[in-house]
Amino acid sequence: MKGYVNHVPISDALVAEHGLSPDEYQRVLEVLGREPTLTELGIFSVMWSEHCSYKSSRKHLGGLPTSGPRVLQGPGENAGVVDVGGGWAVAFKMESHNHPSFIEPYQGAATGVGGIMRDVFTMGARPIASLNSLRFGRVDHPRTPYLVGGVVAGIGGYGNCMGVPTVGGEVTFDPSYDGNILVNAFNLGLLRADRIFRGYATGVGNPVIYVGAKTGRDGIHGATMASDTFDEGSEQKRPTVQVGDPFTEKLLLEACLELFATDLVIGIQDMGAAGLTSSSFEMASRAGTGLDLDLDAVPQRAADLDPYEMMLSESQERMLLVARAGREAEVAEIFRKWDLDAVVVGRVTDTGRVVVTWRGETAADIPVDPITELAPRYDRPHHPPADLESRWRLDLSAVADPAPGDEASARLTALLAAPNVASRQWIYRQYDHSVRVGTVRRPGDADAAVIRLPDGDRGVALTVDCNPRLCWLDPLRGAALAIVECCRNLACVGAEPLGTTDCLNFGNPERPEIMWELVQAIEGIGLACREMECPVVSGNVSLYNETGATAVKPTPSVAVVGLVEDVHRAGCTAFGRDDLEVALLGVLEGPEGGSLAGSVLLSDLEGRCAGRPAAPDFARERAVQGACRELVRTGTVASAHDLSEGGLAVALAEMCFGGPGYPQVGVSVHIHPRARLDQALFGEDGGRILIAYALDDRALVQAVAARYEAPLAILGLTGGDHLRITDHRGHALVDAPIATLHEAWRFGLERALGYGE
Repeated sequence: MKGYVNHVPISDALVAEHGLSPDEYQRVLEVLGREPTLTELGIFSVMWSEHCSYKSSRKHLGGLPTSGPRVLQGPGENAGVVDVGGGWAVAFKMESHNHPSFIEPYQGAATGVGGIMRDVFTMGARPIASLNSLRFGRVDHPRTPYLVGGVVAGIGGYGNCMGVPTVGGEVTFDPSYDGNILVNAFNLGLLRADRIFRGYATGVGNPVIYVGAKTGRDGIHGATMASDTFDEGSEQKRPTVQVGDPFTEKLLLEACLELFATDLVIGIQDMGAAGLTSSSFEMASRAGTGLDLDLDAVPQRAADLDPYEMMLSESQERMLLVARAGREAEVAEIFRKWDLDAVVVGRVTDTGRVVVTWRGETAADIPVDPITELAPRYDRPHHPPADLESRWRLDLSAVADPAPGDEASARLTALLAAPNVASRQWIYRQYDHSVRVGTVRRPGDADAAVIRLPDGDRGVALTVDCNPRLCWLDPLRGAALAIVECCRNLACVGAEPLGTTDCLNFGNPERPEIMWELVQAIEGIGLACREMECPVVSGNVSLYNETGATAVKPTPSVAVVGLVEDVHRAGCTAFGRDDLEVALLGVLEGPEGGSLAGSVLLSDLEGRCAGRPAAPDFARERAVQGACRELVRTGTVASAHDLSEGGLAVALAEMCFGGPGYPQVGVSVHIHPRARLDQALFGEDGGRILIAYALDDRALVQAVAARYEAPLAILGLTGGDHLRITDHRGHALVDAPIATLHEAWRFGLERALGYGE
């Protein structure tokens, strides 16, 4: 085709290699009215990939609650934004970088961190805190120690160099992740509520400016690779993994923030997945405009890049922006100061098309709407897995109930050393969590991280959660329980939920049972976010997380951000001193005993995952969380800790362990087991928080609990050097030295991974 750059004929095999189905390719032909060039084929391939188009999930995501009194920007932009008062707002989002991290763990994790930071500072925000949500295979799998070490080093290396604290996270080990780990990165940034920047290419004739690092060949087809399953040849896909440079990103951040202080910017977009392609088409789509791009102007660090490579490269630390016409030199001067490229590569048009030229010829000429808003959308078949009812059957008669005393104490010790319970200190000590001196509650200090806002004593709290075992057993309930646990974590530091971001990690949606998991999880998130008043303001969907026929357990990771009125009263986990009364907000056990469905006790010590999780009791959650939040905010409670994995016994032990500035302290409590002892000690029912307070404040605690109609049970007192749990007759159910329990917990993960002490 004269005037068009096309290097190879478009064969059926080439179309399949680009991940397009025959029907989708037919749609390409209809959109263009002709055969595509190779560059155009690549553009359709990445923009219609699952990673970029959400073609399997978009139909269901529309039902999520996305608005609220504090929501300034919901889904559809680079990050969500909520108002935190005082003229300030926070932007936040969570993204996946799963496939790249399995192939090349250090760079995959590092560039995941870099990408999510760019999503946040594109909105005009300075990144101030990061979280991560990680999933690995069995600790005894040959690759797990290597993958854990590489991912943790990549997260720490990039975040530390950027000067952004990593203040919290979560890690799960499960056989379903043996062949496909999950690396989800979250970032939160601070901005003025009236200075939000968005990715719009408006103003016909305005210049389109490429800023940041130069373009190379790394990351080409990264978005397509992220929308495919793994096989035996997956490790050969290393060229599709981007290479990050945090020092360049730091320069880019500061240059962008300086630029945002001017009136030069019309719109700006990160060059993330699909690089120059996604940024240009998305900016034009949001504005209803078109773009003319000249690839000869694109800064390059590799020789002889062709249009296909330049449009699909996912080289890191790059942005695309639209500036005011006639002000190009001012933009360039700011970036020159920071030793970065800032080059005009195009203009905004009114054509509704993106036209790409190279060496005087047309490499691509594509209408915008079919690429973005009219991308394929599927209503895929979905139905429960055939073995669902068998998953729900939990026969506790086949599980040995520990005898009171030494046997139950040994079971607790073993559980504290188990991979999914043991201390994560080996991981988070590799992260700088105090840089910028705004961190009030660090990893290990509390159930949620707390960051100080710049206008006094207020702060934001942030936490991330998901229990994949519960989601595998019942994805609707499991996803809903993840939301309520995040909100419970926030209540423990005195924070009110503001908004949610999610990262939905699932297997192949073309399998009806996997699609059912996704649909159910989205419904569960929507239900819980409405009940807990924490709308979803941003998110990400990552599908095809499977190797061969083995899919990861459904993993809808969620992060919730909350507002803390006084950071000086933000709650902590550790008891820290003697003579505190310990009480439980909530009910110790259900009518049939504490729930062991999907529990860490059964998974890590018995090697089984079974039972149906109880549906969240939203009324009780609101009551318990409201009472806890008020008690923390008034300074009445000295410590608060929610009961989750490992139940009552693990939560008590963790509160005894202390931390920086808090010595180890024992505790003696009394309980009345309803049925089996393991259910009472290790059951994982929701809606429960342990609190500790001065004896003189008992009446106040009881009054607050009564006002919220939250159940309250006084359990015992702190003191001594043992964790002692007795029944109503005073017989010891558990009696173990805190030092012994702490040693098992502190070094359990390192020993399991073979890292030593």
